[in-house]
Amino acid sequence: MQDTQGKVIAALMEQLIQTGPEGMAEAFTALFNLAMRMERDQHLGAGPYERTDGRRGYANGYKPKKVDTPAGTVTVAVPKSRGCDEPFFPQSLERGRRSSRAIMPAIAEMYVQGVSTRDAAKVMKEFGLESLSSTQVSRAAAMLDEELEAWRTRRLDPVKYLILDARYEKVRDGGIVRDAAILSAIGVGPDGRRRLLGVSAALSEAEVHSRDFLNDLVDRGMRGVEFIVSDDHAGLRAARRAVLSGATWQRCQFHLAQNAIHHAPTLAIRKRIGEELRAVWNARDLKTAEAELAALAESYRKAAPKLAEWLEVNVPEGLAVFTLPKGHRRRMRMSNPIERAVQQEIKRRTKKVRVFPNEASLLRLVTAVLAEIDEDWATTDRVYINMENRDD
Repeated sequence: MQDTQGKVIAALMEQLIQTGPEGMAEAFTALFNLAMRMERDQHLGAGPYERTDGRRGYANGYKPKKVDTPAGTVTVAVPKSRGCDEPFFPQSLERGRRSSRAIMPAIAEMYVQGVSTRDAAKVMKEFGLESLSSTQVSRAAAMLDEELEAWRTRRLDPVKYLILDARYEKVRDGGIVRDAAILSAIGVGPDGRRRLLGVSAALSEAEVHSRDFLNDLVDRGMRGVEFIVSDDHAGLRAARRAVLSGATWQRCQFHLAQNAIHHAPTLAIRKRIGEELRAVWNARDLKTAEAELAALAESYRKAAPKLAEWLEVNVPEGLAVFTLPKGHRRRMRMSNPIERAVQQEIKRRTKKVRVFPNEASLLRLVTAVLAEIDEDWATTDRVYINMENRDD
């Protein structure tokens, strides 16, 4: 084996001498394939055709996979195995794979809950999975759950700004399909960097679930919250008042504008109300924003009195952002950052399952997705809000 590896490396060096930088992609592919084969040999406890008492399984061919590299996108040959207690996957490709691993137990449970074999197999195919044994599923679930539980219960650093959001997914409960709420939180620390703080999924009553979620964040060390952004979810509103009463609350301006459209009585008003609200959001200070809002409500007093009343009661909840330094307002005026970065990715993964067999499988997948996003944020030096920029 060592002799074969040496010959491969020598051949690659000769190729690079002949082709120069243009041959980097081919050289990388060959080296990467060699590294993965070596890793499979270690996993199996034996090389190709090697007889040994320590063998833990057998090679089972290869599966092509595209990988983005500095040399471009290349297609590598991922080694497969059979007869192993633990399914093989190269550690070099492990990053970003938590959510794929999380889907394995969910798919298996779909079978148990009576989902047709064809539908479950279709979902498996979309995730690039082949047949799964009960042993593989139980081992994968146990290992992954321990890892994800550690992420959900880790200690938190101080948080200056907090962004909260909720979405709903279908879960089967006692033979009935119900909506389960997924709560997630982004924190912006005193250093201006954002982190995903936690996630929770439950069928329980909204306020109880929200309060438990916020209490958990506090118990894990979340301190110093001065400003909260969220939509007007009833459960989050009550929980926020109970747990984080000292923080200023900003109602998401994007959702406020969407709600205003729903309250508009005619198509003509629906088409223009968003643009009219933008004058309120973009005012230079709170006093000007309040004057713009008063003028807007007054303009609809006769033509749409219910809309005028709704604007006067609800839109002021979207003006709390004017209490922040000017340089911080753009990031904290709405909860869209959590929707774009988090909720859309959750939706992309969960839509293939459609109905989860239970709360545990739903929580497993959304935690895996969030942990991956948080890991990406943690490895970048990008500052989300420049805390020293208070004017521009």
